[in-house]
Amino acid sequence: MSYPNTLIFVDIPTTDTAAADAFYSEVFGWEIEERIPGAFHRIVPGQNFQLDDGTQGPTGNLHMGIYNAADARPHPRPEESEPRDMSPGRGIRAWILVSEDDSFERILETAVRLGATELWRNHFWTEFGGANSSFRDPWGNQINLWQHLPEAEVDEDTHQVVGEFTVPQGWTIE
Repeated sequence: MSYPNTLIFVDIPTTDTAAADAFYSEVFGWEIEERIPGAFHRIVPGQNFQLDDGTQGPTGNLHMGIYNAADARPHPRPEESEPRDMSPGRGIRAWILVSEDDSFERILETAVRLGATELWRNHFWTEFGGANSSFRDPWGNQINLWQHLPEAEVDEDTHQVVGEFTVPQGWTIE
């Protein structure tokens, strides 16, 4: 294989596409398009990935989807596809890069107010030199929030923090 296979899309399962649309629109400020009413909505985060200098690069943000677990489309059969419920383990675990003009605090507070469960906040993972927090949405999907802390220098080859770095007081670290 001369070129690797490329991830193009991730869908978030739910039992209520309209409610999930409203949840993710408010939590992350994403534009969401209802494509197949009650079955599939497309998340369009907008803009392009930023370059190191803060300007927008040529690559657009990846789109995602929200789909009704009771009738996951596409599927070759016209009747509902199996499984038709949100059984344990059916959800996703997604990592969202939080923009510099937003915060873990605002996102977690909004998500919890709208029915999510906070799993953790203010944790630093030295393996990739990033701060993270996490919540489980009302449908059981785990959403992890990620930001690089500007004062944490990370070696590009090893992904390990280099030099002196102390996490903010009250944070956990691994």
